[in-house]
Amino acid sequence: MKIFYGEEEIGTQRVDFLVEDSVLIELKALVGLEDVHLAQGLNYLVAYKLEKGLLINFGSKSIEVKRLHHPKNKMPNTIK
Repeated sequence: MKIFYGEEEIGTQRVDFLVEDSVLIELKALVGLEDVHLAQGLNYLVAYKLEKGLLINFGSKSIEVKRLHHPKNKMPNTIK
């Protein structure tokens, strides 16, 4: 997938999953999610010019799912 800075294409990157070219899915297998993982997901949304995504962690005792929204969107970034 192409990565943009403003309107200029600056490279490519591969996300874990991209559903219908509109929903980013980032998978983790960690004891717990930290702010850096949330920041990574939000940066992917900006770089890929997407509005929404999911950050899913399979490494904790129970699955963790955080909904991501593009930072310029007025909705909260995460909903637990």
